[in-house]
Amino acid sequence: MTIDLELDGKRALVTGAGQGVGEGIAHLLAAAGVHVLVNDLVAERAEAVAAAIVAGGGRAQAAPFDVTDHDGVHAVVAAAGPVDILVNNAGNAGGEGWPGSPPFLETGPADWARFIDVNLVGVMSCVHAALPGMIDAGWGRIVTIVSDAGRTGDANMAAYGAAKAGAAGFSRGIAHEVARHGITVNNVALGTMRTPLSEAFWADPDRSAQHKAMLGTYLVRRPGEPNDAAWAVISLVTPLASWVTGQTIPVNGGYSFAL
Repeated sequence: MTIDLELDGKRALVTGAGQGVGEGIAHLLAAAGVHVLVNDLVAERAEAVAAAIVAGGGRAQAAPFDVTDHDGVHAVVAAAGPVDILVNNAGNAGGEGWPGSPPFLETGPADWARFIDVNLVGVMSCVHAALPGMIDAGWGRIVTIVSDAGRTGDANMAAYGAAKAGAAGFSRGIAHEVARHGITVNNVALGTMRTPLSEAFWADPDRSAQHKAMLGTYLVRRPGEPNDAAWAVISLVTPLASWVTGQTIPVNGGYSFAL
């Protein structure tokens, strides 16, 4: 017996897919027969991932844009044509210095905006651009990558957690609006991941005590890998998952549970 995921020929836009989790999602979707629009803020990264997918026998094209540029998002999506699947993966977890962030009282509106613009407003713009085509087709899948920082809270990550929680709440609202059109909307909440952003931390032997302390909070004592997220996304975007919507699925090695 074999299982057909029924994804062959679908078209997906994956934001922030030039590296890390988004790259893993793009590759796995392509392996399932999906034509992937590879988005990244940096055009060269998007082009490299798209080229690698094509070299491996898949279908992909680069679609560079800034998710915080509402008009730019609409322009690229209109030019690329309708998509069946939108994966909102582009995010900003703090950049340099990860995993350390200042306490909330040491930050201000400009710091908060860095998180809110990408992790919340960027998601809203991408959904705003992709939804009309899905509604016209009478089918669609939207998955937004959020974070346990938005589910359970984390010290020194209040603004980031607020933005991710906002994205999850936004998704639940959209799920109510579009279910009648055959569109499902879900979230995947990630724990600590090993990506290019965090690689310097994980590769530093002088921080082994921090590694141990951090991983001690996980039942599965390792950081997440891109494919951990990618398999969760695949399970939600297949047509076989038509009765799953409005949910937030934790993928976090047991850091926290969901009922």
